[in-house]
Amino acid sequence: MKILVCISNVPDTTSKINFTESDTKFDTNGVQFVINPNDEFGLTRAMWFKEKQGATVHVATVGGANVEPTMRKALAIGADEAIRINAEPVDGFFVAQQLAEVIKTGGYDLVIGGRESIDYNGGMVPGMIATFLDMNFVNTCISLDIEGTTATAVREIDGGKETLNTSLPLVIGGQKGLVEESDLRIPNMRGIMQARQKKLSVLEPVSATKTTEDVSFDKPEPKGSVKLVDTVDELIDLLHNEAKAI
Repeated sequence: MKILVCISNVPDTTSKINFTESDTKFDTNGVQFVINPNDEFGLTRAMWFKEKQGATVHVATVGGANVEPTMRKALAIGADEAIRINAEPVDGFFVAQQLAEVIKTGGYDLVIGGRESIDYNGGMVPGMIATFLDMNFVNTCISLDIEGTTATAVREIDGGKETLNTSLPLVIGGQKGLVEESDLRIPNMRGIMQARQKKLSVLEPVSATKTTEDVSFDKPEPKGSVKLVDTVDELIDLLHNEAKAI
């Protein structure tokens, strides 16, 4: 089985976010970038298939040379090969088009992407890839087992879970539950050294459509001031007379 894990290079959740050029561009200065958490759950599940079933695991992303440390981390975790499409990921449609071209020529049986990335939260790329390539698709996937060419997937739905049987080739949009946070892997020294020798291919982008444009970004309103109270009576008085909550 040949697996491609689609990786997004996203700001760490602890990063302080700022914008430049009249709030139209994201300021990357001083920002630490990491593997998108939903993608990392998928990568960890792919490693399980590699170790238990002998799968080959590739990772791919769309981005400039600045994303290569993130790709090297994926290689250090255990991926066999990395592919970087040398283009700015301007929107989800463009990214899906670029990744679909890689998948079309790569002969992949399983494509794993995160349900959404934590930067723009678009939640569109895996579904678009499946549409472009006419492949089966399971979104919000929290469990995946494969036997031969048959896949059993569990996905999260409103108020419960749904179990599906489908066939390869397959695209999934994964999330926490595909593996647990305790299953995520920290690269060890051996993995880091081996990653330096693994293949990281750089491909030029195909001609593709950009369908959106960032007009401006706005930060959330700052949190308001708070009052500290010492007694229950004082709290009740404030809730009743000031907040008008009771």
